[in-house]
Amino acid sequence: MKPSEQIDQLIAGLNDWRGKMLANLRKIILEADPGIIEEWKWMGSPCWSHGGLICVANAHKDKVKLTFSQGASLPDPDKLFNAGLEGNRWRAIDLYEGDKISVRSLKSLIRSAVAHNVAKKSTK
Repeated sequence: MKPSEQIDQLIAGLNDWRGKMLANLRKIILEADPGIIEEWKWMGSPCWSHGGLICVANAHKDKVKLTFSQGASLPDPDKLFNAGLEGNRWRAIDLYEGDKISVRSLKSLIRSAVAHNVAKKSTK
């Protein structure tokens, strides 16, 4: 099965608010940059990459977590990151039932992650 099909299947299996949240996040991520590739890693996690890993999504019992692999290196002027703030590399956004996320802010964060990955790749 292709990664996009596995992600479709995961979303369909989450028949509560988490499925809707994950579907919305996926839409925003894919709209942010046309070069983003969907992947399926770590035994069942939707991932998105462009020039390297951008973020990983996981549906937990009470939240949807969107974790950015290079989050500590990204500007976050709108303070989307609310989890993993003590880490040296990873940062996350924990979303709970009823939470709203700014499409503009998330797209900006995604684009910053892509630019970070591309810049990092070009210096190697």
